[in-house]
Amino acid sequence: METVSTIVSLRQLLGEHRRAGRSVGLVPTMGYLHDGHMELVRRARASNDVVVASIFVNPLQFGAGEDLSRYPRDLARDQAMLLEGGVDILFAPGVSDMYPRAMETVVDVPALGAELEGAVRPGHFAGVATVVTKLFNLVQPDRAYFGEKDFQQVQIIRRMLEDLAQPVEVMAVPTVREADGLAFSSRNVYLSPAERRAAVIVPQALEEAARLLGSGIASASELEQVIADFIRREPLAVPEVVAVRDPETLAPIDTVQGRAVLVLLFVRFGATRLLDNRVYLPSSSSESRPS
Repeated sequence: METVSTIVSLRQLLGEHRRAGRSVGLVPTMGYLHDGHMELVRRARASNDVVVASIFVNPLQFGAGEDLSRYPRDLARDQAMLLEGGVDILFAPGVSDMYPRAMETVVDVPALGAELEGAVRPGHFAGVATVVTKLFNLVQPDRAYFGEKDFQQVQIIRRMLEDLAQPVEVMAVPTVREADGLAFSSRNVYLSPAERRAAVIVPQALEEAARLLGSGIASASELEQVIADFIRREPLAVPEVVAVRDPETLAPIDTVQGRAVLVLLFVRFGATRLLDNRVYLPSSSSESRPS
């Protein structure tokens, strides 16, 4: 595996592969890797001649008072994991490599990015869309791999690609979970032992949504309220977003019967926010699509 930090070096390496006609898969990350990231790498390795992983803690997607300075970082650990996973190129730029001057150009998908998680984190998804666009321009991948845990992010990137006619196929990979059901996340390390025990309420809430859908609940707003109340049974959990939406458009819906339903959760434990979701297919709760 070759590790590079500059745009010039990355383009030189990829130019050789492009001239040889090799396909390229990209796994964009912010580092501090876990099993969820490595599943993305495994999928990329299985379908592409060349696998590029990026590690960049992108300041554009962090708001005032968020955890940019303390976001977990361990490049040596990440390099070892990516080497074992069969990554060919690791692009690990610094902020000055990616943004040699203050960025004036912003890529935004405002209709999808200003609500749900975006309502709690204003400007977050514009920062995501901008850095992903820049990574796509640099790597020019055939396929890019993202986890379905960040469901709203995946839908925003898909819409961005469609609007800008970028020839990249987005591969959404189901969420990888710990033994008790909590979705793997780099931010899980922030949780105190008590908060970590409490955090199991998040996947339990998704299971409760499946039960309610199977029992015949019809109103989307009622389902949101019941799930929010379920989460509040855990004293350490603060449900900041509990949303029942159309999984393709993220638009609000009135009824949850006879249709696919996205349940998206954004729950705070102390200073740590955890994101999770599941898409439920219409026939029965047993046909939900884990994410």
